[in-house]
Amino acid sequence: MPPYPYRLVIFDFDGTLADSFPWFLEVFDHLAERFGFENPDRSHLDELRRLGPRELLKRLKVPLLKLPAIATYAQRLQNQQIEKIVLFDGIAEVIRNLKARGVTVVVVTSNDADNVRTVLGAELSALIDQYSCGSSLFGKAAKFKGVLKAFKARPEATLSIGDELRDIEAARKVGIAVGAVTWGYAHEDSLLSEKPDHVFEKPADILNI
Repeated sequence: MPPYPYRLVIFDFDGTLADSFPWFLEVFDHLAERFGFENPDRSHLDELRRLGPRELLKRLKVPLLKLPAIATYAQRLQNQQIEKIVLFDGIAEVIRNLKARGVTVVVVTSNDADNVRTVLGAELSALIDQYSCGSSLFGKAAKFKGVLKAFKARPEATLSIGDELRDIEAARKVGIAVGAVTWGYAHEDSLLSEKPDHVFEKPADILNI
């Protein structure tokens, strides 16, 4: 088995490893009604997926002061309904293959660690070298820095894989390579406009850099 070009791979969870977007759409109406932000027709979904986080919040007229409460409530809902969320097809084989090639695999997410382990299952959970989970006042870039320090990893030997524009932004802040997946939350055109180092159209592509 040929060596992998990166020694450390950091995965996002929602929209990258886990297919949580259908669940998010399922609860969106309830969240919009409860917290009083705009609930556009599903015909606008493609347009919304092209927006960055700040533009999306502005478009939906989400009150910034309510963001922490919205995030906490949505997390609680997901905790209660985690059985509805599954891994994308092919992700399990990607994790197994990377580990077999001696790659350190880490999950960095704002989601709850118990949720991540539940969706991964016992076998795959045991293959993950570190979980950096939960919300952070200092953002995802700070978590990336913590992972690099924990494993004494060189930025140039590290790859971040995510599905959103903020994943790309955070990776670039710490100087690590950017891999964007096209099967998640953000629209492919938006991701490509940021010129990531690697673009993955299906999980198996991650293994063929």
